[in-house]
Amino acid sequence: MHPALRITLAVVVGAVVAVGLISLIESIGHRVYPVPAGIDWSNNEQVRAFVDGLPVGALLFVLAGWIVGAFVGGVVAAWIARSRAVLAAAIVGALVLAATVANLVIIPHPTWFAAVGIAGVALASFAAGRILRDRATAPA
Repeated sequence: MHPALRITLAVVVGAVVAVGLISLIESIGHRVYPVPAGIDWSNNEQVRAFVDGLPVGALLFVLAGWIVGAFVGGVVAAWIARSRAVLAAAIVGALVLAATVANLVIIPHPTWFAAVGIAGVALASFAAGRILRDRATAPA
């Protein structure tokens, strides 16, 4: 397979895995901490009041989704990409990071949450690429 095609495939599959895991973990969080009926998501004050009232556990589900999604999606992309493991994981990580930042801009969150989310996604993506890169270059 041509290297550019392999990296493209790796990034697409890694991104799909990342989004799937993020959705799964966040949906579990919504079952544990249900969203009250009647929230008007277009009303910034109502959304801010909702997020400010969330228990830490609800926020941790979201963080776990982002970080686990970035890591596992990056690992999958790195595994498929083989020789360009770090690049593939970094691209998936950049996509998840862009979505994370967009979410943080659209929905107001506590400062600690934003910092942990951004740092966690970046570190998870970096770790995914490094783990697979190190395995690819390790002696048999």
